Amino acid sequence: MKEIVLAFIGSYGPAILFNIERKNLIWAGLCGAIGWTAYRSVLDLSGSSIFAVFTAAIVISIISEVMAKILKTPSTVFYIPSLFPIVPGISAYYTVLYIIDKKIVEATNKGLETLGSAGAIAFGILLISTIFRYINTHNINSKG
Repeated sequence: MKEIVLAFIGSYGPAILFNIERKNLIWAGLCGAIGWTAYRSVLDLSGSSIFAVFTAAIVISIISEVMAKILKTPSTVFYIPSLFPIVPGISAYYTVLYIIDKKIVEATNKGLETLGSAGAIAFGILLISTIFRYINTHNINSKG
């Protein structure tokens, strides 16, 4: 429960810094908390941090797109701050630390994990964004 609350705060804080409208702050925090819950659940089940990050990015993107439709706001307002809790910052830190300590094998492993997680976030957002854009375009074309 503590991690979910911290994920909420970890998304709510950047939303304030990005000057998001007051009515959307709670939703950005909630989106981050749900994304973190998805991350931890998949990590506990699969043991793969990259797969867990990918799944969380997909969940965050879906929620962001749905909230964007409902609240008539760009989806970036929700998914940018919501991704903060799952960004692989600690992996990047350890990569640099291992490089400084001349532990090349560990640095390589952590570096690949960091790049994989960053790529998983990007791909998850891209996948869901493309699907929603296709659906929206298809709905517009079929109505007209």
